[in-house]
Amino acid sequence: MTDAPSTAALHDTVATTVAVRSEELLALSHAIHARPELAFAEHHAAGLVAERLADAGFDVTTGVHGLDTAIRATYGSGDMNAVVCVEYDALPGVGHACGHNIIAAAGVGAAIAAAAVADELGIRVTVLGTPAEEHGGGKVLMLADGAWDDATFSLMVHPYPADTWPTTTRMQAVHRLVVTFTGQGAHAAAAPDQARNAADGATIALVAVGLLRQQVRDGARLNAIVTEAGLVTNIIADRAVVEIEVREATLDALQDLERRVLACFEGAAIAAGVSWSVDESEPLYADLVQDEALVEVFAGHLSARGRTLDRSAPARSGGSTDMGNVSQVVPSIHPVVGVEDAQGPIHTAEFASAAAGPSGDRAVLDAAVALASTIVDAARDPQLRARLLAAQADRDRARADAGGPVDMSTSEVSA
Repeated sequence: MTDAPSTAALHDTVATTVAVRSEELLALSHAIHARPELAFAEHHAAGLVAERLADAGFDVTTGVHGLDTAIRATYGSGDMNAVVCVEYDALPGVGHACGHNIIAAAGVGAAIAAAAVADELGIRVTVLGTPAEEHGGGKVLMLADGAWDDATFSLMVHPYPADTWPTTTRMQAVHRLVVTFTGQGAHAAAAPDQARNAADGATIALVAVGLLRQQVRDGARLNAIVTEAGLVTNIIADRAVVEIEVREATLDALQDLERRVLACFEGAAIAAGVSWSVDESEPLYADLVQDEALVEVFAGHLSARGRTLDRSAPARSGGSTDMGNVSQVVPSIHPVVGVEDAQGPIHTAEFASAAAGPSGDRAVLDAAVALASTIVDAARDPQLRARLLAAQADRDRARADAGGPVDMSTSEVSA
């Protein structure tokens, strides 16, 4: 009978596994980056991720949870299930300007490295390939379909222009809506008095929202675009469409602000003499809640890779993510890893270029090791493991009482 390997030895195995597979992980990152795909159409990227995991011995299924480009891959056995989230969708016009190629490759590397020590840890490692994070809410839909029902904890990493303490960058709740104004069309010169201009409703609404910005809380964000407001100048528009997103720090704050925003649209419709309606353009994204103990573990391992994380830096908004919905249900982390050579913020062409460069490659490998090492410590620390398993048991009981998985894919929207 041989002694169980020490935790330090398991960390060494994790780092060695990532190093040995570094060439294929970076090739995966570059291949996804070179062929950007938008929400729910990431067939090439999903295929590459599935292939890499299958080659590493994972049991892989694609097209899961009702989504063609979603993946579920599993390895090992045990009472603890570490779920690694992998994203691979891109942005229109600027490709992988959010660095999801890094997220995918780092997540795959972390899962393969954790699988190398899964038997010693007595754990399962699950990879969920989650499409449509930028727009579409893939994780929200998968969560409602039970994708995290068997998760003990969940983790992923996101690239950023610089390294920061994992909770410095705050991910807000966001709700994206489509407002349609319906009026009465008429000839713009011969019979304007017989018209009710739907485009006026859109214009008044945007002015009202702009004025509202002065009275919102620090950190709240409102942004709107007009996607339709007439077809030609000699016909007064009978239809106008505005898309708007509302962001706030928490779900409660978001709902309060959204009521004020919708009042702007209601008032605009009254002023223009038109009717209006509102619908969701995609599921609501909840705010991100990171597990503090797992954050400390991850930060320590990322620091050990030679990165400086300043926990005293002031908090700042980092946008929103559908990982927020997962974090409301399952203990989770969504830290960032720096891409130091980036000449611009995320969602810019400059960041997209850096995401496939040397600093993007370093981010893949450092994050893969740090994520896998976090899984090792979560499994090896008796108190942390017991707490995470107890929380999972509580969720199982609550889900059984409720008769199904938690559904955070819908929200109340009324005009």
